[in-house]
Amino acid sequence: MTDTSSRLNTGSHDLPVSAELSRFMAGNWAPSPLPAGSRVTAYEVTPARRARLSARFPGERLIIPAGELRVRSNDCDFRFRPHSAYAWLTGLTGEDQVGHVLVLEPAGAHGHEAVLYLRPRSDRSDGTEEFYRDRRYGEFWVGRRPDLAEAERLTGLRCAHLDAIGSPTGRNAATDTELAAALSELRLVKDAWEVDQLQLAVDHTAAGFEDVVRALPTALAHPRGERWIEGVFNLRARAEGNGLGYETIAASGAHACVLHWIRNDGRLDRDELLLLDAGVETDSLYTADITRTLPLSGRFSPVQKQVYELVLAAQEAGIAALRPGASFRDFHRAGMRVIAEGLAEWGVLKDADGDLHRRYTLCSSGHMLGLDVHDCAQARAGTYLDGVLEEGQVLTVEPGLYLQPDDETLPAELRGMGVRIEDDLVITSDGARLMSGALPRTVSGIEEWMGTLLDSAS
Repeated sequence: MTDTSSRLNTGSHDLPVSAELSRFMAGNWAPSPLPAGSRVTAYEVTPARRARLSARFPGERLIIPAGELRVRSNDCDFRFRPHSAYAWLTGLTGEDQVGHVLVLEPAGAHGHEAVLYLRPRSDRSDGTEEFYRDRRYGEFWVGRRPDLAEAERLTGLRCAHLDAIGSPTGRNAATDTELAAALSELRLVKDAWEVDQLQLAVDHTAAGFEDVVRALPTALAHPRGERWIEGVFNLRARAEGNGLGYETIAASGAHACVLHWIRNDGRLDRDELLLLDAGVETDSLYTADITRTLPLSGRFSPVQKQVYELVLAAQEAGIAALRPGASFRDFHRAGMRVIAEGLAEWGVLKDADGDLHRRYTLCSSGHMLGLDVHDCAQARAGTYLDGVLEEGQVLTVEPGLYLQPDDETLPAELRGMGVRIEDDLVITSDGARLMSGALPRTVSGIEEWMGTLLDSAS
């Protein structure tokens, strides 16, 4: 065996490799270069992003890691997704980016030079056994990586072997809160390319919601119908993009009162509602985030309609508050005012003043959206939560009512019902554009849409 064998991530049940086999594996491999014109899809827009970051930190070395693998169980790792800041600056989004690091080296008056340190494709002729023995990084186990020259053509960056990075000092995005905040803040306003990617994610997600409605007859007959729905949507996410932007919430009945219900192990009841919160993540890692609350019978009951239409009115008020220069929190306040007034009209609250309505709605009504479902979360409050909206920002508006099944402040007919309506919007020069308008939101629109899809599935 070669001297490099001890460095390989080999399985304990693998047989030793004889010197004869090692020599045999080292030769007679045909060239298999990447296509000459291959480039990351964000090739044209990443230089401007790096320049904006460079301007924030003149003369300082900046280190942006892609991240490392994490063990799921024993010798099985979770699927790898590179850190969003790394993907935003390099355009590299694949699972082969494990351990790679982007370094912005100070370059005097020229700002910074970006150097990408990576683990290149194994050379099969120099005696290394990595390509066929290493379970974590070997090409025969996890797929090929580009060599250094190919990586430079893909990204437009100077590339160097990961072994050459050593232990560089500088600001590291994994540990430096100021750098992490800057990277979030730089992503608050999306460029046109990013908006297009987000629209693609939204469109795929809308198709996934249609898949779910068509699958409802089968899901209703299954003892874990919520999980059937989860699987149907996940199929669309993997077929059209990288996968899910977050774990799918398929919450029926009282499960919808659990805001982040992802167990999805419940049976479906035709007399109840289904709250489906799901988003497709594109290959470029931009994700949608949409919620619809659907009557499993295909038609809302009177009490379901009552709750739904209050949430819809709150969402409409929130959307109407979106415009450049408005406080980020304005749309939440507008929606919550409608919720509080509605609860008072129902007699659940004595009046609409104060914050007692929060017992029934719990959380904020939206967030920024982009490479992360809760995008730009490291941004300082003054530039995000306490800031103002700007043209090009993409966000969700998602008020909800979560009427717990054991809440004795509620009349019996309201208990155990959860409704959330969530849409994705981009701030425009004079308001906001609804990106997820292909999915209906009104009671009549949902009922007609579901009826058409269920008829086509029968």
